[in-house]
Amino acid sequence: MSWFEKGENREGIISMNEPRTAQSSSSQLMDSTSSSGVKALWTDFLALIKIGIVNSNLMTAFAGFWLALFYTNQTFSGNWVAFVGMMVGTAFVIAGASVLNNYYDRDIDHLMSRTEKRATITGTIPLKVVLGMGIAFSAIGMITLYAVSPAAAFFGFFGWFVYVFLYTMWSKRKYTINTVIGCFSGAAPPLIGWAAVDSTLHPAAFVLFLVMFLWQIPHFLSLAMMKKEEYGKANVPMLPVVYGNGITKRQIFIYTICLLPLPFYFASLGTIFLVFSTLLTIGWVILAFKGFRTKDDTKWARKMFIYSLNYLTLFFIGLVIATIPSFI
Repeated sequence: MSWFEKGENREGIISMNEPRTAQSSSSQLMDSTSSSGVKALWTDFLALIKIGIVNSNLMTAFAGFWLALFYTNQTFSGNWVAFVGMMVGTAFVIAGASVLNNYYDRDIDHLMSRTEKRATITGTIPLKVVLGMGIAFSAIGMITLYAVSPAAAFFGFFGWFVYVFLYTMWSKRKYTINTVIGCFSGAAPPLIGWAAVDSTLHPAAFVLFLVMFLWQIPHFLSLAMMKKEEYGKANVPMLPVVYGNGITKRQIFIYTICLLPLPFYFASLGTIFLVFSTLLTIGWVILAFKGFRTKDDTKWARKMFIYSLNYLTLFFIGLVIATIPSFI
């Protein structure tokens, strides 16, 4: 997942062509540890692995695992080892990919407020350590997933490859379609979770994939509208930067509508979930439609972004809750 031209090298900013030496970076790491303490270093580490993304993807991976148990009539107690391995492996794969993304984007991250304080920019963690972490975490994750299920490892590798190479290194800095390409990666965790239980994959697994794929586009386009100026400054060709907010709103509206029929594929989970998930989606569609009449695009985009986070959480929690009676 890649972006446009490399950012300018500035004093005090790490450049891809002129990285800090291991010695100077190590010294800064020690200074940071002694002055700010382990807590600050831990905060930098969590930002480096993008802990928020790790947690949200683990939630969808868990949902995939749980639904696979439901559809295959298996018990959690009989698959707890696979569950632990799947969660650990998925976490490491996502963390590894995120670290590599941060390492690659270190030349433009200083241009955006939400990324300017990452350890790859401040130098609190040596670049060689960052690269080593990214590779090591990725390898540990893949090996762990393979031990659980080769199919789970396949989907883990698919998501990792798309995110690191097709998004970060190729499309992010070149094409407005970068968001769509990156969404293939973000939709992989439910398949990883499902494959840990059932490598043949029930059609419902691919519906989960579609839910995650379609959800991400309005989610990230809303973020792109909120951070439009910063993306433009970093030469990242996000849709609102290149074509404006008008076409971005239309794309957001279309993709939220595409989510409407998907809950019906889970009709076997019961009427309550079907009604709940449908109303949840209709609410998002209505909010998306209001974007055509709003006078404050940034405020509306922020509402869309927040709703998307709540939508994802509530939808997947609803999936799990709806199946609990079958396990009792």
